[in-house]
Amino acid sequence: MAEEHKKLTSQVQGVEGGKGIEGLNYEDLCIQPDVELPEGYKPPKFEMFDGTSDSKVHLRAYCNKLVGVGNDERIRMRLFMRSLTGDALSWYISQNPKKWINWVSMAPDFMDRFRFNTENAPYVFYVQNLKKKLTETFREYATRWRSEAAKVRPALEEEQMNKFFIRA
Repeated sequence: MAEEHKKLTSQVQGVEGGKGIEGLNYEDLCIQPDVELPEGYKPPKFEMFDGTSDSKVHLRAYCNKLVGVGNDERIRMRLFMRSLTGDALSWYISQNPKKWINWVSMAPDFMDRFRFNTENAPYVFYVQNLKKKLTETFREYATRWRSEAAKVRPALEEEQMNKFFIRA
């Protein structure tokens, strides 16, 4: 009887909008729930990360936007979610916010999750074999080629890029 009462109480609480359900309180859901932004501070417009580009580049761009508050890691962590979208935001939301006690515990998790974007850099041979599409102008082709060449790890030197580009 007590078990059935507990089950019914739980269902009623669920209908009432989650009151009393463990894990759905503001403090349980929010990273750094006790952090208030400084009065008058307007968070910058962040470049959005969707999980398909270089995660380290995103972290660097994100931190550079935090002028005036970037040294406070609690604010840094609190605002980070505002720079995510798509799969990256879904991943972030699915994490237990209590496991990240500071920026140094969160940033490596983020890097590990999206590391494949930096490890999948094209090889020199891929760039060397890029061909001009029938539908693109030479200028468009050159821009696309240079964009792909810039992603090669290790980076191509300017002299090497010019040598490959002339051959293409």
